[in-house]
Amino acid sequence: MANHKSSLKRIRQTEVRTERNRYYRTRLKNIVKDVRGAIEAGNKEEAEAAFKIANKQIHTFVSKGILKKETASRKISRLHKAVNAI
Repeated sequence: MANHKSSLKRIRQTEVRTERNRYYRTRLKNIVKDVRGAIEAGNKEEAEAAFKIANKQIHTFVSKGILKKETASRKISRLHKAVNAI
């Protein structure tokens, strides 16, 4: 256990950030899963609507620092390619 006040504060901050990031990562997985589900069902309109939401949310996660820009770009590109393939 840490003994310095600054170390204790750092531990508290890390716990808060970890919990926040966990929420966003889980949200990201669910968003991508919604798009993939619509693609597998073959419903192009639903897939496009889900992709539109996913695109906006993934860019939001980049601005919050949850994802790197290149990672987000890769995810969006793959989802977009899959939606267009329907």
